[in-house]
Amino acid sequence: MNGSLTTHVLNTATGLPAAGLVVRLAQLQEPGLQWRELAERHTDTDGRCRPLLAAGQAKAGTYKLRFETAEYWQRLGHTSFYPFVEVVFTIVDPVQKLHVPLLISPYSYTTYRGS
Repeated sequence: MNGSLTTHVLNTATGLPAAGLVVRLAQLQEPGLQWRELAERHTDTDGRCRPLLAAGQAKAGTYKLRFETAEYWQRLGHTSFYPFVEVVFTIVDPVQKLHVPLLISPYSYTTYRGS
């Protein structure tokens, strides 16, 4: 199986998926250590989006997911302590499927490597 990268976002304050949240994927480029944006998605009503890296697109390297949480919370009438959340991770084996979920509330977030 060729690797892919997916995510989903859950609003832990309500226990519901975080719909309409902007997610961006970037890869760290060398030399110079500059981030290059590869994809932008919006979460659907289930808090998920199309794969950020489709099957076969993943390459070894350092990546980051940027979740635009302030815009999401503003739409719900809340302020957020975190204007965005960036999750930086390394792909070592590009043939593995990677899933990086994010759990959010206005004053906290948690992430983990999912399956």
